[in-house]
Amino acid sequence: MFPRNTWYVACTPDEIDEKPLGRQICGEHIVFYRADDGQVAALEDFCPHRGARLSLGSVCEGKLVCGYHGLTMGCDGKTISMPGQRVGGFPKIRSFPVVERYGFIWVWTGDAALADPAAIHHLEWADNPEWAYGGGLYHVDCDYRLMVDNLMDLTHETYVHSTSIGQKEIDETPVSTKTEGEQVVTRRTMENVMAPPFWRANLRGNHLPDDQPVDRWQVCRFTPPGHIMIEVGVALAGKGGIDAPADQKVYSIVVDFLTPETETSMWYFWGMARNFNVKDKALTAQIRDGQAKVFAEDTAVLEAQQRNLSLHPTRKLLLLNIDAGGVQSRKLLDKMLAAEQAAAPVAQAA
Repeated sequence: MFPRNTWYVACTPDEIDEKPLGRQICGEHIVFYRADDGQVAALEDFCPHRGARLSLGSVCEGKLVCGYHGLTMGCDGKTISMPGQRVGGFPKIRSFPVVERYGFIWVWTGDAALADPAAIHHLEWADNPEWAYGGGLYHVDCDYRLMVDNLMDLTHETYVHSTSIGQKEIDETPVSTKTEGEQVVTRRTMENVMAPPFWRANLRGNHLPDDQPVDRWQVCRFTPPGHIMIEVGVALAGKGGIDAPADQKVYSIVVDFLTPETETSMWYFWGMARNFNVKDKALTAQIRDGQAKVFAEDTAVLEAQQRNLSLHPTRKLLLLNIDAGGVQSRKLLDKMLAAEQAAAPVAQAA
């Protein structure tokens, strides 16, 4: 149901600063920790001695120590030592390719020989002093593809987010959908409208009036398996929309990394990158808090949707033109899965 030969966001650096972190990704139980050189390591979360969770242990001088009998693991999956015991002959447990980049920890759950760090999704705003970022993490009990559908069709904002980013003009404005190479892109532009509450606050945050008509844009870019960057913002009406001068608009990128946990649960790394008033930490916190409330509303809807779909697995769902973004995105996912499945017998034969 989910591609494996690809990079997923596994966690953020602060989650593993002092202790190991256990996290299930694509059905794999993995423990993340920092080795003695400060680099991140990722191992199967399974002690080769008695099968305990290594993530319940500790990190001592950069070594992962099982919390059951003190067995010490190397970052390559080889057992190093155990008090009073000879363990050098223990077989290796699985290690996973892992990379720390752009403020995230990325893991590869498929064939390690195919893991190329150069394939990690490029984030042009990360590590750039002209941009600020704030975000968070939600665990969501739904198939990650339901979140893809949600983010690639923002029509729901009018109803799910009526008190923050929703407005009737979203319903009234058509959306275009295109597949551009290995991306699906949806676009919607609303001209000469009043900004909803979330965007009025951002206008004030950039020292712009919040009581004047604006031009608003939403450009959603899906890159499989689960990376969605959404260019969003408002500009004072008639100033050029998304291309307006910086002092006439508020422009941001909504950051969405969807990491499958199981077939019906996922890790949702969300945030917003902006290129205005980047040193204003209070504004960053304000935007993050506002965004957290918006995404919490999505979470409630999606988890209820998943429960309903699980109760009625054979029911056929209806498709409308507004669903084109999700439909095209799923086609790219199916293409990735088909390619992996086609290559699997060859790899096994080798």
